[in-house]
Amino acid sequence: MSFTPAPWPRPLRSQHWYGGTSRDTIYHRGWMKNQGYPHDLFDGRPVIGILNTWSDLTPCNGHLRELAEKVKAGVWEAGGFPVEVPVFSASENTYRPTAMMYRNLAAMAVEEVIRGQPIDGCVLLVGCDKTTPSLIMGAASVDLPSIVVTGGPMLNGYFRGERVGSGTHLWKFSEMVKAGQMTQAEFLEAEASMSRSSGTCNTMGTASTMASMAEALGLALSGNAAIPAVDSRRRVMAQLTGRRIVQMVKDDLKPSDIMTKSAFENAIRTNGAIGGSTNAVIHLLAMAGRAGIDLTLDDWDRLGRDVPTIVNLMPSGKYLMEEFFYAGGLPVVLKRLDEAGLLNRDALTVSGHTIGEEVADAVNHNEDVIRPVDRALATHGGIAVLRGNLAPKGAVLKPSAASAHLLRHRGRAVVFEDIDDYKARINDEALDIDETCVMVLKNCGPKGYPGMAEVGNMGLPPKVLRKGITDMVRISDARMSGTAYGTVVLHTSPEAAAGGPLAVVRSGDMIELDVEARRLHLDIPEAELAERLAAWTPPVAPPIGGYAQLFHTHVQGADTGADFDFLRGQRGSAVGKDSH
Repeated sequence: MSFTPAPWPRPLRSQHWYGGTSRDTIYHRGWMKNQGYPHDLFDGRPVIGILNTWSDLTPCNGHLRELAEKVKAGVWEAGGFPVEVPVFSASENTYRPTAMMYRNLAAMAVEEVIRGQPIDGCVLLVGCDKTTPSLIMGAASVDLPSIVVTGGPMLNGYFRGERVGSGTHLWKFSEMVKAGQMTQAEFLEAEASMSRSSGTCNTMGTASTMASMAEALGLALSGNAAIPAVDSRRRVMAQLTGRRIVQMVKDDLKPSDIMTKSAFENAIRTNGAIGGSTNAVIHLLAMAGRAGIDLTLDDWDRLGRDVPTIVNLMPSGKYLMEEFFYAGGLPVVLKRLDEAGLLNRDALTVSGHTIGEEVADAVNHNEDVIRPVDRALATHGGIAVLRGNLAPKGAVLKPSAASAHLLRHRGRAVVFEDIDDYKARINDEALDIDETCVMVLKNCGPKGYPGMAEVGNMGLPPKVLRKGITDMVRISDARMSGTAYGTVVLHTSPEAAAGGPLAVVRSGDMIELDVEARRLHLDIPEAELAERLAAWTPPVAPPIGGYAQLFHTHVQGADTGADFDFLRGQRGSAVGKDSH
């Protein structure tokens, strides 16, 4: 894709606040000077907003203040004026009812922070799962020059000589305790090994996936995704990002120049190659909606179906992000896709070069971590999009993390009406369930939970685990952590709380799953299904007041990204009127 830089010098947006000698501009400049800024900083140079999602209650992002200082150094070096701006930060591991409920609120807040303040360009300083998509969504809506730098993954964890993947081993060890294969004391001992440095999940969880999506979209500098949080090269990346955003402002290189359909196609294929999180589906759909790009679940299935999973990382494989970085990181994966004819190599990136140019010289240093196609973890990686009378608008499954023998399965439904029902009954030895059954969880979608929590990877009942069984087919309208694994059908749309067919599944119904045929079928007569749906009533009254009501009223289904209906494709003016 060709890009013609804007002429420079030219008046920038920040000069509406700081340029000239009127009462209003003196007002804006004067207050800023109480921080000790010299007068010549307001001479028309690019003002760069460092949008920082640091928070003590967002552990993945707890080190971002240090990185912000390196970004500032880069901005100063390139002749810009850096200003650090705190923005909404929702942590997946601490926010209730779920961080996903606040992704849209964070995106709205970021959009208005950019639009309402004297910023010419943005560095999106992100890490934890929802911070990356929310800041990209907000930046796309305003369309000022923006670049992503992520906080990076944690170092490897080890427990008794075994690699411990954040999240992945939490689910594994928890099931081992229920199966009697690990004591509670051993589980508590293992806890200390799970998070041994600053940073995000060290597996190919959602945070690492979304860092990879940002790089594959061209929104981050090449190599950004995999550098460990505590590696000095992460700080170098932050400083280089600070330098680059200044030139992006001068060139007027904007998200709309980069977030094209070709770029999203690259991201979808990349997700398949890395064995990325199913959460990438919902986030990329939302990001594309903000950018005005027509992206659908069908694109996910069409583009990802024949992409082999070549990155051997948990939860699909055995390594962690530290080894991925040492092997060459995402540039190697992108180069492999290019060699296979699966990369839109002319897609533009924040560097000003095409993505094909950026990865041309990438070298693979470990072919067990980033495998050749003929030794792929899964020949058909990507995300499988399932449809049928149980999911008219689609559901998703991650084949690389599923059990091959369950990808075609027919079983008796064991239904849990909501997450509380599941928790109350799953450990009951009298529960009528065995490994051939299909576990069904309702009312955990965007409206139902509310917010669509990561509860789709339901733990198995102890009496099944004690048989040595570690996987069963599970179906819900919920999400699943990118660190999790199993034959888990997610994002079933329409969701149960909106009256989708999932709402009327009963224990004892037979359900058919056929991943190859992309089929998810409730095996009852269509007339009976229609009768059940006609008799259905919402299980919970909608919330009254506050953000919860706004969310419930306007959130869309998972099949379109669960953004608000009034925000998709809506770009507003980046400059408002001065009221002073």
